Order: sequence, then C-alpha cells, then structure tokens
Amino acid sequence: MFGLEKPAGRREPGGSGGFPKMASVGDFNVLSSSIPATKVELSVSCRNLLDRDTFSKSDPICVLYTQAIGNKEWREFGRTEVIDNTLNPDFVRKFIMDYFFEERENLRFDFYDVDSKSPNLSKHDFLGQMFCTLGEIVGSQGSRLEKSIVGIPGKKCGTVIVTAEELGCCRDSVLMQFCANKLDKKDFFGKSDPFLVFHRSNEDGSFTICHKTEVIKNTLNPVWQAFKISVRALCNGDYDRTIKVEVYDWDRDGSHDFIGEFTTSYRELSRGQSQFNVYEVINPKKKGKKKKYVNSGTVTLLSFLIETEVSFLDYIKGGTQINFTVAIDFTASNGNPSQPTSLHYMNPYQLNAYGMALKAVGEIIQDYDSDKMFPALGFGARLPPDGRVSHEFALNGNPQNPYCHGIDGVMEAYYRSLKSVQLYGPTNFAPVINHVARYAASVKDGSQYFVLLIITDGVISDMAQTKESIVNASKLPMSIIIVGVGPAEFDAMEELDGDVVRISSRGKFAERDIVQFVPFRDYIDRSGNHVLSMARLAKDVLAEIPEQFLSYMRVRGIKPSPAPPPYTPPLHVLQTQI
Repeated sequence: MFGLEKPAGRREPGGSGGFPKMASVGDFNVLSSSIPATKVELSVSCRNLLDRDTFSKSDPICVLYTQAIGNKEWREFGRTEVIDNTLNPDFVRKFIMDYFFEERENLRFDFYDVDSKSPNLSKHDFLGQMFCTLGEIVGSQGSRLEKSIVGIPGKKCGTVIVTAEELGCCRDSVLMQFCANKLDKKDFFGKSDPFLVFHRSNEDGSFTICHKTEVIKNTLNPVWQAFKISVRALCNGDYDRTIKVEVYDWDRDGSHDFIGEFTTSYRELSRGQSQFNVYEVINPKKKGKKKKYVNSGTVTLLSFLIETEVSFLDYIKGGTQINFTVAIDFTASNGNPSQPTSLHYMNPYQLNAYGMALKAVGEIIQDYDSDKMFPALGFGARLPPDGRVSHEFALNGNPQNPYCHGIDGVMEAYYRSLKSVQLYGPTNFAPVINHVARYAASVKDGSQYFVLLIITDGVISDMAQTKESIVNASKLPMSIIIVGVGPAEFDAMEELDGDVVRISSRGKFAERDIVQFVPFRDYIDRSGNHVLSMARLAKDVLAEIPEQFLSYMRVRGIKPSPAPPPYTPPLHVLQTQI
C-alpha cells in the first residue's frame, strides 16, 4: 500500500492540478446493504497510449466509472493522479472497491490527456476507454486483465492492464474473550443474567448489530466463552471505527434490562489484555440522575487472537476454474411454447422467465470460466426423430459435445431446442445432477469447481433418486442452484435446499449444504424493471457459492495454488504532478 492511498469515496482537500484526488462514491446501492465479501484494490497501467500533445507526450489520467444496476447510469467512482509526459503510465493511486461474487459490477475506465488544471473532463483530450466487469478482472489469470483501449474510430489506442489485489484486513478473523466484574444487580430474587451485544458503526453514524454472546445465569461477574468474528463484520475493515458494546440482563419474556454500555475500536482491542482494555460500563440514565454514580461495573478483554483465513479469491487467483452447466425443464406442464401463457413462450420483445434466470446467473459465473464453453442440457422432452423421452439431452443437439459458446450460445441453443423437441415429462432431476457429478468426480484436486443451474416449473417426480444424487454430490466439488419459475407450489424444493434440515438419503446425510433454491416470482420487480429482477435473483442464488466452495476445499484440506508472479511493468522514469 502506498502512503498517499485513500479509499475511493473520501474527498481530500486540494488534489493535484485542481482534480479531486478521489471522486465520491455514487448513491447507496440497494443491493449492497450486506457486508461486502471483501475489498479489492485495482491498479491501472497503460501501454502505447495515443499521443495528443504536439511537442511532448500525453499527460494521462484514468477515471473509473461504475454503473447503477437499475437505470444503467454511469457514475464517476474515482480518478488516479496525472502522470506527465508518458504514453506508458503506471498509475500509483489505486481504486479500492467492495467485491461481491454474486453481483455483476460493470466498470468503465476512461483515459484523458490533461491539458490544464480544470477538473472538468470535457476540457481535456479523450484518449479512449475500456469496459469490463470486476469479476472479469478477478477471474483473469493472476487477477490481471489486459484489454485494448477503444473509443476513437480508426485509431489504435493502446492497451490497459488492470490488476486486482484483495486487501488483507478483509480475510482476518478475531478470537476474543471477555469477562465482567461487579455488574449492576437487576433481578429481584437473584443476581443478573448478563450477556453482551456488539455493534459496528456505519458511515452515517447508525449502528448495526454484529454479535451477541451467550447468557451467563445468575452472576454479576460473568466470564463469557471466547467467540470468533470476522474483522469485516466487526468494523468493516476500518480499525478506528467505533464499536459499541451493550451489557444486558436477560429476561425470559424478551424485555432484557439494559445494564450499561461502552465503546471501543478494533485498534484498541488489538492491544490485547492490558489496562487499556478494561472498560467502565456506563448507564447514561443513571449517570444523569445520580451525582455519586461511578459505573455499572467493568468489562475486561481477556484475550485477542487474529487468524487469517484463506479466501475464495485466493483460489480464483491461483487458477481454480468454475465450470457452469445449465439444465432446463422441458416438461409439458410449462405450456405450449407457441402460446403467450407458456413459461417457454418466445416473446420477440423480452426474455421469458427461463431466459432471465439463465442470463442473470450465467453472466456473472462466466467471468470465472476461462474458455467460456458451457454444457447446456434439457430434461423431460421427447426428442426427434423417434420421440424417445430424455432426461439429459444436449440443447445443441450434439450429445458428444453439449458445449455452447458463452451465455448467448446457451440462449441460442435453448431457443433452437424449443422448436425441435416435444415438451413431455416426468420432471426428473437425478440424471442431470449425476451428469455433472461424473465430471466433478474426475477432478477433486481443487483445480475445478462445478456449478449446475437447474431451471424448472416445479413438481419433481424422482424425489428419492434426486436426494440420493445430492447426498453423493455433496462429497464432490460442486454446487446446485435451482430456480423455480411459474406459479407452482415449490415445497419439495425447499426440502432439497437443506437450509433448515440437512438433506439425507437412506440414512446418510449430505456432507455439506450444496443446494440453493429460489422461486423466480419472488424477484419480479413490480415496476417491470427486469434488470433489477435479474440482479436480485443472481445476488440471492450466488451468495452462498463462495462459502460452499470454501467448505469443500476446507474439508478436503486443499490449499490455493500459488498465484502466478505479479506483473512488473518495465521500468521507465516517471514524472508525477504533485
């Protein structure tokens, strides 16, 4: 990290050449109210930029824009410094961004040759731009994306290299233990039953609960069990952010009595057991009323241990590929595809629910698959020429090679199949699950992970076989996403999801939870904004994948491969505006 680095989103006074050093982040994103999975730092370098200056070389700056999900509007996220007189800049100032695997973050890098001190970009010469997604950068080999700069017809605008580096603080967890002394007695017949509630502060000054300890019964001097919490959840990676701790006396009816509170920060806690980490518990009401009030007891930090976890991005950076397979329900209950009431209706003006679910999930996952070749299967249809029923047929008509190029290739094959096969039944999931499981069983070394997306209109016919397939697949490097479309009851799918009760077959329980089910109807945007529906759907179905992926790697003891050596730009003298 460089000394002059500031996270994007905070303005600094002054700024080089009249430029704000970092632009403020756009409006709050409705989808990103959860804690970001992690933060990544983007470094930008260019090679062979256009030369727009007559007597010297260009003086480039890079401006990063992000795109709002609903209205597709581009908003400035931040700017690098200006580097004088070079066509091969390696910008020092970085962009720090929240990274969510489950969201598609569209990025645009614009390059300008700066001709004056004006912060207004229209006053400078445009040198071209590059579009990509954050997933594309992270998913590239070594998290290093090299792409051509475009935007000026008939001109070669050079190339841009963007490298993503995960920030270390985001993968730390802390193991802490607290005790308390002489807490206020709140119960009439016995002593208090104390517990602690931890809150992290937000940018706007509000607080979000992030941990509750267990209740220790009938004592004013409790010693709570040690607990583990990620630094992200505790303070969002900001070591100086306020952490508020409240002390309560537990009551059976839920009306817990407030004993008092204190504030601290990650930086203070990290000093470990010391005189600095003994806190007076203060009850503001009591303090206001009683002149002689000292405190309502003390809370002491007994231990503080930092643990660094390996992250999903460590594996991606080390070259693990995510293989995406689609399986589409072609059973007759979907309705005749030529009728507007059918879930498979091919409306020339908008995607049907199958198309939307496929695109929403596929467009995010494709960034993590280097060859962009996806097997696409169908089930529950009668196939030409003899009308045999198949529960795992290739949408492109080629059983030896069911791969389609890119998500658009999958969509094309889906539309072609609708015209050639007859919708039939029953709805059997086991064959397509076993199809992917065969591939997953052949690579268990952590170099590949498989995600199967099943899109279905509902009632499953082979429940026992499907459960068995899922229990067997839970030992393999794979996850299953099921999206239910249409109005059917999806109770059976909830059972497969295993969030409430772990799925079992013949007395054997699944080794880990690998199924995520969502009904598409829960995501239909009332205003008819399909972009928003698709973003919400993708967010929910993909949010569990990184944890499922990590649970497989942990159980198998697979460590990430070392990342390829970082890119080191050729040396040349830099003159930077200060």
